[in-house]
Amino acid sequence: MNRLRVTPGPVLALTAVWLATRALMSWLLTHDSSPLLGGGSVPREVWRLYFHWYGVLSHGAFPAHDSTWQYPPGAGAVLLAPGLLPWLTYFQAFVVLTLAADALIAAVLVHAGLRPGRSLFGATLWTCGLPLLLHLPLARYDVQVTALAVISLLALGRSPRAGGVLAALGALVKVWPGLVLLGTPRGAMTRRTWGWAVAAGGACLALLALSFNNPLAFLREQGGRGVQIESFGGSALNLARHAGWSGRARYQYGAIEMVGPHVPAVATASLVLTVAAFGLLVLWRVRARHWSPATPYDAALATVLLFTVTSRVISPQYMIWLIGLAAVCLTSRHTSQRPVAVLVLAASALSSVVFPMFYRDVVAGSWTGCLLVLARNGLLAVAAVLSFIRLWRSARPPSGRPGPATQPRPDSDRLPHRALSAS
Repeated sequence: MNRLRVTPGPVLALTAVWLATRALMSWLLTHDSSPLLGGGSVPREVWRLYFHWYGVLSHGAFPAHDSTWQYPPGAGAVLLAPGLLPWLTYFQAFVVLTLAADALIAAVLVHAGLRPGRSLFGATLWTCGLPLLLHLPLARYDVQVTALAVISLLALGRSPRAGGVLAALGALVKVWPGLVLLGTPRGAMTRRTWGWAVAAGGACLALLALSFNNPLAFLREQGGRGVQIESFGGSALNLARHAGWSGRARYQYGAIEMVGPHVPAVATASLVLTVAAFGLLVLWRVRARHWSPATPYDAALATVLLFTVTSRVISPQYMIWLIGLAAVCLTSRHTSQRPVAVLVLAASALSSVVFPMFYRDVVAGSWTGCLLVLARNGLLAVAAVLSFIRLWRSARPPSGRPGPATQPRPDSDRLPHRALSAS
């Protein structure tokens, strides 16, 4: 019978670092009037926009005809959750629940890292990496979404049912957690995990549709979105302003987007690249012949990275997802994604320079703003390509010779050093 290793020193150190960094992040959130910290723009999303949606949702309807509402119906549950703490203001309750989700992620990463053959590097990366985004994580609900994805991945080895259900719940909140199941080992585990994900997702969606009006209102607004200024296409168009492009930046659909000639073509190109990325991931899955205990984690990070860099939108809070998935990868000593995790941390640090520190330069299209976004996106592009290449190579049989597909047993977290042949 396996037991968790008792290593109080590292755990106490991580706890102390978590408390210190989260205290600093909270302080920044309440003292962000400086232009370098966004001039109050970071928490405004919560006390103005989220609170407005809370009022609409409290009356049993999703925000129809609201161009800023672009989220699946499960997001409504997260935005209503601060109402469970009526003795606090909406803003205070939201931050408290976000910190609780943050602490939960750290705790499950520590728990996973203490298992035989595992590592605390994942918990360390999350604890020390999230503060690179300054106070932004506390004023977005992406930490809660990331918690669902992280726990889903870590639960897969012991309970495909729980992994599938949690991924489905995450997808109902912000779509991307559904992508983390792409790397589940072929066979019975995939059938159970994906089956439970579909069943749970369908049941929850039906429940939300019965409980609220306009559950699919987000599709119209999401479909109308253009090219956000921080995306790859948006940063290229922003730089093109220095070469005489006549377009400009404009606030619409809840973000700063580029408008002008050729923007629809750039948006179409982004969609084509996303489809191509999905095709590459399907090809990897079909040709993969070896699954290590870390393969589902590595595939999740590679998938979300590829979909992020090909998207029409790259918001700064997307880095929260990548930090969380990189942390899951580093809980396993079999991961192929260590260099990718370093690139994710570097991109996260640079993302904070882009927003909120120099976002006015980005919107104005100055050389400083353009080059900062291009540098951040360059790091993400290298991370995505490297992640996929290392995932592809890790799928080869260990001997280097063609062989039958191998995969870990469902309790691979207990047997981290073996990849057993599929029955």
